[in-house]
Amino acid sequence: MERYQPNGTPLSEADKAELGKLKQLLERAIADGVLTPEEMGQIKQQIQADGKVTYEELELYRQFVEEKIHQGLLVREIC
Repeated sequence: MERYQPNGTPLSEADKAELGKLKQLLERAIADGVLTPEEMGQIKQQIQADGKVTYEELELYRQFVEEKIHQGLLVREIC
């Protein structure tokens, strides 16, 4: 994933690995078109796993979840 952030530091290999894990989790969670509270909890846990929330993690979430909800391709289950 490319990023542009003036004065930003390049992604470390560990950051890239965390992004890969998050992407896989997001793909599995939205595959059926329904995002359950349990899946949302797993996503939040993965985003916070390394103790920081990065721009790239939020951007992945936006692309995989928020955009699909707005397009009507994904429903978020609320319990």
